[in-house]
Amino acid sequence: MELKLYDTLTREKRVFEPLDPANVRMYVCGPTVYDFAHIGNARPVIVFDVLFRLLRHLYGADHVTYVRNITDVDDKINARAAERNITIQKLTDETYRDFKDDVAALGCLDPTHEPRATQYIRRPDSKVDMVTLIERLVRSENAYCAEDHVLFHVPSMPDYGKLSRRSLDEMIAGARVEVAPYKRNPMDFVLWKPSDQQKSNLELPAWRSPCGINMPGRPGWHIECSAMSGSILGETFDIHGGGIDLLFPHHENEIAQSRCAFHTPVMANFWMHNGFLQVEGEKMAKSEGNFVTIRDVLHSWNGRTWPGAAVRWAMLQTHYREPIDWSLTHLSQSADEILRFLNLLRGYHRNSSGKVDIERIASAIDAARPSDAVVAALCDDLNTSRAITAIRAARMKRTRELAVQVARDLIFLGVLKQSDILYYSTFHGVESDVAEKNIVTSIATDYQMARANGDLTFAGALVTKLKDRGLRIIENETSSITISTGFEEQSFDETVRAQIALRSAARARKDWKEADRIRDELLAMGVRLKDNPDGTSTPEIAR
Repeated sequence: MELKLYDTLTREKRVFEPLDPANVRMYVCGPTVYDFAHIGNARPVIVFDVLFRLLRHLYGADHVTYVRNITDVDDKINARAAERNITIQKLTDETYRDFKDDVAALGCLDPTHEPRATQYIRRPDSKVDMVTLIERLVRSENAYCAEDHVLFHVPSMPDYGKLSRRSLDEMIAGARVEVAPYKRNPMDFVLWKPSDQQKSNLELPAWRSPCGINMPGRPGWHIECSAMSGSILGETFDIHGGGIDLLFPHHENEIAQSRCAFHTPVMANFWMHNGFLQVEGEKMAKSEGNFVTIRDVLHSWNGRTWPGAAVRWAMLQTHYREPIDWSLTHLSQSADEILRFLNLLRGYHRNSSGKVDIERIASAIDAARPSDAVVAALCDDLNTSRAITAIRAARMKRTRELAVQVARDLIFLGVLKQSDILYYSTFHGVESDVAEKNIVTSIATDYQMARANGDLTFAGALVTKLKDRGLRIIENETSSITISTGFEEQSFDETVRAQIALRSAARARKDWKEADRIRDELLAMGVRLKDNPDGTSTPEIAR
């Protein structure tokens, strides 16, 4: 099937032809790790994860290389580390782990490579690094040294600005150009800057400077992506992606650095940018009180926790190049629609006693090949809104075969994992006959969502919240969650047996991550599993 993508550089949608079909290469700008990623940051992560999945489907999983960088050297990082009175390393490591957990909950695959900027400043091997590129640019007279800085000289590249197509005045305004007496041209941008500890009250990271500069320093922001993409993907590669906010100056400057350092006509054959995100019709800003992080949404936004599947489904309903309005109404509708899909699937897979047949569901969705309609939609410039229309049309026909295909399409889009479908198929709805039923049911529903997100910490906090009311959650293997005042040993045994059955199913389908998660959860409950040679597991009380 022919893939067409919109190229921001040429302003046209055209057929995608990889430089090497055996090694399709894509680079996407990743997060600056100083704080939780906001909901707007989730959009490019989700968009390019869908493209990654599509490319793997078209060319083979082993023939696609996806690089998403981590910016771990930045003045925002320096300031936040000082504010929290921790080291830069501790801050960046902690924030990176938080980011990984958040995007995993959104259903995103790990990229092939996630290089950290600090790994590519000066490398001991022969790979391209930032210092190497900077020194090349100075030798070719595209850059110059001034007052312990190295700056790229914009007039040295005649077609600078081709990507953003802005006038000089617009570029100066958009770049928020720093006025400095050592600049030859107002548009010149920093490749390297000094880390003069005597002039700063913050801890400044520092490396040996290029070009014989005595003062230790650190790189500017733009040079890191040229170094990492050039080192891992080569001087020219297939796709470069990111949010529209990076179009200028970041991507424009990347092109200037890479083309001048490598002497190539292009940096990437396709430039792809996703549109802006607003919250409830307003620009998101802390000053407006509407700043929302991914962690907020997954844990507690507008009074409840939300499944990663609903967040992803809500994002994908708008074409990636269009602006998106993030709203409570839209997210609520998305969560409800996901459950309707799963209810339909459950309805067609019950055994003779009327209970949901987990084994039949697992067998039915195992071959997660997407439908032709979904693939065709995605091949038209990643038209996820059209793909969703096709999925909804299939659901409305209400047949067993199409219900299964809908589940497969949801798995292909990353909206659900097989383990999610099995989880929801086992634990659906909440039963309770205790006092304060509405409050208790709300807590238990949040518990389900937290479990589905793999967020055991938050799920544990909700269990504690129920215990404070003298209640507990009983997870029955074949029906729904029950809220009970009883703490009988039998209820505990039922919970353990249910968890062991789920883990056995995960091991059978080789979902080792889910199997390990359940094992760790049981251990936290005081139960250690002993795996037997015949594939069964024996529970033991942990000492």
